[in-house]
Order: sequence, then structure tokens, then C-alpha cells
Amino acid sequence: MKITLIQGHPDPAGGHFGHALAEAYARAATDAAHEVRTIEVARLEFPLLRSAADWKNGAPAPSIREAQASIAWAEHLVIFFPLWLGDMPALLKGFLEQVLRPGFAIGAAAPRRMPKKLLKGRSARIVVTMGMPAFFYRLYYRAHSVNSLKRNILESCGFSPVRASLVGTVEGSSRNAHELWLAKMETFGRAGT
Repeated sequence: MKITLIQGHPDPAGGHFGHALAEAYARAATDAAHEVRTIEVARLEFPLLRSAADWKNGAPAPSIREAQASIAWAEHLVIFFPLWLGDMPALLKGFLEQVLRPGFAIGAAAPRRMPKKLLKGRSARIVVTMGMPAFFYRLYYRAHSVNSLKRNILESCGFSPVRASLVGTVEGSSRNAHELWLAKMETFGRAGT
């Protein structure tokens, strides 16, 4: 299987638990003979979009075109990011706005119809690390940002199924809890899910 990982943590230095999770996934996927490409959003140079006209008609930066090629190549997409202020970091949101443009992710819509989903045939997994307990995020906040990414963005482009892994209480968890999550990522990586 062809897998593209998107590391959405905005810290280019790395070293966070979300980076360790992505590395465990990639290592296991590679060991299982999957082909893996990685996009590190924090290392890319691209402007933020400032108008609908730019989103529809602007020329993507070279780094965005390369990211689009890696996403188009993939059969499975895995997005890793930390929950910041209840949502994905702004840099990842800006990247998704740039990369999932009309003509690449969605087609023109007929009158009173939804746009065509141009990335059909691909599955995805969202892996989110957070300081709060994952069950609290699910119950109290209804995992709103993950559901928005899943439904409003990925499924609207054609990704299906889209699964989510919510890794809570990252900073307060024991070493054993971290090892269990790393093992879980390895399982997902081997399976290509």
C-alpha cells in the first residue's frame, strides 16, 4: 500500500510524542513492505490564503504542489497533530487550505449539487494528541475539530473510511501508556490503516 503521513505539529524541531507516534507508524509500515512518504508541515514554505479567489485560482507554492503529488500518489493518508485551543494548529489548517484546492481535491459543482470528490478511493486516519483525557474531549467537546476534519474536509474530498485515534493526557501519562500507544501505531502501520 502507498501511504502518505502528514506531520502537522508546527514545531520543526520535533521531539514531541506526536512525532514518536508518526515514526512508529512509518517504521512498522515500511517493515510491512508498504511504501511511505512523509510531509512535515513545519518544514514547508507557503503563504496563508487570504481570499476565495486565491484559493480557487491562485498558483500553489512549489512545496504545496509537491505535497499534492504525495497525496495523489497515496492510497492511505495519516494526519498527526496536537490539539491546540480545541483544534488543529493554525499552520496545519493553512496547509490543508492550500493543498486541498479546487481542481485537486474537489471538482466544480453543478448548480445545487455538491462538488465532485476528486480524492475518492483513498482512506485516512487522523491521530490527535492532547493534554486532556480523550474521553473528556469526546464526551464534553464531542470531538468537534476531529469530526470537522473528518466530515467537512476529508470525506468532502472523497476519503473513506476516515478513522480517528485520540491520544489523551499525553503529558501526564505513564511510560507504559505511551508504549501502548506506540504499539498501537505500529499495528496500524503494519496493517496500512
